[in-house]
Amino acid sequence: MKEVDADLTALDRGIINAFQGGFPVTARPFEPAAAALRDHGVAVTGSELCRRVRELDESGVLSRFGALVNAEEIGGAASLVAMHAPEDRYEEVAETVNEFTAVAHNYEREHPHLNMWFVVSVADHPDPDRDGGDRVEEVLSEIEAATGQETYNLPKLREFHVGAKFLVDGPVPDGDVDLSDLAPTVEPSGRSTLSPAERDLVVEIQGGLPVTETPYADVAAAIDADLEWVLETIERFRLEGKVRRVGVIPNHYALGYTENGMTVWDVPEDVLEEVGPAVADLGFVTHCYQRPRHEGVWEYNFFAMTHGRTEAESERRVREVKETMADYWDVGPDDWDTLFSTRILKKTGIRLAERADSNTA
Repeated sequence: MKEVDADLTALDRGIINAFQGGFPVTARPFEPAAAALRDHGVAVTGSELCRRVRELDESGVLSRFGALVNAEEIGGAASLVAMHAPEDRYEEVAETVNEFTAVAHNYEREHPHLNMWFVVSVADHPDPDRDGGDRVEEVLSEIEAATGQETYNLPKLREFHVGAKFLVDGPVPDGDVDLSDLAPTVEPSGRSTLSPAERDLVVEIQGGLPVTETPYADVAAAIDADLEWVLETIERFRLEGKVRRVGVIPNHYALGYTENGMTVWDVPEDVLEEVGPAVADLGFVTHCYQRPRHEGVWEYNFFAMTHGRTEAESERRVREVKETMADYWDVGPDDWDTLFSTRILKKTGIRLAERADSNTA
């Protein structure tokens, strides 16, 4: 690990390392969280811990605190999309793409042809005989008509790993604190749809929990729900995959991780089952997916996202991904590439309200 650029105390580092997941879902969560830090040599009370998390959140070291909602389990659909924007029209095309409310993230990336990459997020299709994927295609047709540029849809075919954790030097270096056992005992519901009350909870927590000593009670008050129901539902959502984890979400840019490398690979189909988990096990790989090829334009079917503090660190990590790949197949120079982001064109986050609405029964 590397020292971060942000001016962090030992307590800050302990918070960032310990609580990127496994934060307690209980009425007063900062008390057991503080006890866990004390067990790791960090002297702090529950009130002090809550105050410091709030300060880190307000200063931008954290992107947010709370439950990381898994949008695709809530309803609707999302897809990664690539596009070529001519150099002399780049700003115009970017502005037009960004005007679409369905476009959540948009990045300029280094590639000789596909230099604009964005995420389209939509609700389920209003036609019951069609689905969210059909609605994505409709949005892409609208974008093509508005920009005059062809789009290349790259929906996720298989997820091998999603777990963007950024550990720093300091206490709890392995990030191995897990207090999820303090949550209520619940069972998965077996339902794919949301109830109206669950929909309200998703919308309330999607941007984070209040950073108070009683965050779940505050959420319950905001949606006029019972505290125990909120605790049980958030824990059930975690078990069902609707919530990926509960904890602090660091702003990796504030921690110095400014090099965002999207590595792409033309992996033989017969080794994908082995390659995916092996690459996913690399600690610095934050996202790992299989996506479709586009013949003659895009030959890669495997994506692995890496982050680093410097270009040299990112290059070392890409080499490690390549070495892991080479254990399973003969990787040639034309079988892979790394697309570094050069500019954030739009970043608004996934709009969950519409997606949850479309899946509420």
